[in-house]
Amino acid sequence: MNAPTKPMPRAGVLDIAAYVPGKEHAEGVARVFKLSSNETPLGPSPKAIEAFRASADRLELYPDGQAKALKQAIAEVHGLNPGHILCGNGSDELLGLLAHVYLGPGDEAVITEHGFLVYRIQILASGATPVTVAEKDCRVDVDAILAAVTEKTKIVFIANPGNPTGTYVPYADIKRLQSALPPHVILVLDAAYAEYVRRNDYEAGIELVSANRNVVMTRTFSKVFGLAALRIGWIYAPPEIIDALDRVRGPFNLNAPAIAAGAAAMRDEVHTARSVDHNLHWLSRVTEALTAIGLEVTPSVANFVLIHFPDQDGKRAVDADAFLTARGFILRAVKGYGFPNALRMTIGSDEANLGVIAALTEFMEVR
Repeated sequence: MNAPTKPMPRAGVLDIAAYVPGKEHAEGVARVFKLSSNETPLGPSPKAIEAFRASADRLELYPDGQAKALKQAIAEVHGLNPGHILCGNGSDELLGLLAHVYLGPGDEAVITEHGFLVYRIQILASGATPVTVAEKDCRVDVDAILAAVTEKTKIVFIANPGNPTGTYVPYADIKRLQSALPPHVILVLDAAYAEYVRRNDYEAGIELVSANRNVVMTRTFSKVFGLAALRIGWIYAPPEIIDALDRVRGPFNLNAPAIAAGAAAMRDEVHTARSVDHNLHWLSRVTEALTAIGLEVTPSVANFVLIHFPDQDGKRAVDADAFLTARGFILRAVKGYGFPNALRMTIGSDEANLGVIAALTEFMEVR
């Protein structure tokens, strides 16, 4: 009698807030510097571009469903067993697979208040319940996470370094967290920005994955490798987790040009080092310059900075966003991440970085 009159999604799906990427355009501005998506200003390796173009001669063929060439390149550079690696359509797909395979109605997954929004989306999409814990001074609080773990917990998601904060969790704290988790709870270490970190007490997750059965690490080619358009991610995990994910992923989830370009980019360590060096130079310079004009900048180890604005009329983040956009500088509003009065700035080219510093200096001086 009360049958639906149209197709209806599963209960809860329409309650999920869709992911909103950073804006790309500034109306009426001749030249735009997009600093909203944490893309590298140096672009991809020339060797990756060459490999991508060479693959155009074989577009009629299906790609290798196991992405063996890419796995081998990753394994060589990082000293890993390729059998413990799975590649995907960006790390987003792999995070979704983890939720799809290991979560269901009645389960819980722990996330942190400023964590990557995709975690929450995938947890809800699986029918499970996200449990959000507070961070402390924009940093993941290991003790708060452990206090939130219950018999219903199946996964803990941590971005390390964090986005949009740029802060990181030292290896000793990650190790302490893992050792205190029940053995059936998966600790997901999302290390999308790991290549940029230069701290002696940081470890992306390789050691913990190698030594335990309930830790996985996800990585991406979208940041330091400059291949965001190709959507390439990879996961390093115990073989039984790789096997479970491999059973449900799409059979050709990574296209042939992506496989070829990704393998070439991974092996071009000279280009990667150049990108990291550029970022290290400008990360400190931007932080010091913005701090000097009276803005608060969260200390970052990634390729972006989180800029906090004064809580006063005309000087808030929304005002700065409009001021910058009118001058062609697009930063990322991060209200959805719990920072209504902050903007995230990707470290860009020399010209872009200097331009933002000059524009924000002018913004802070305007009465």
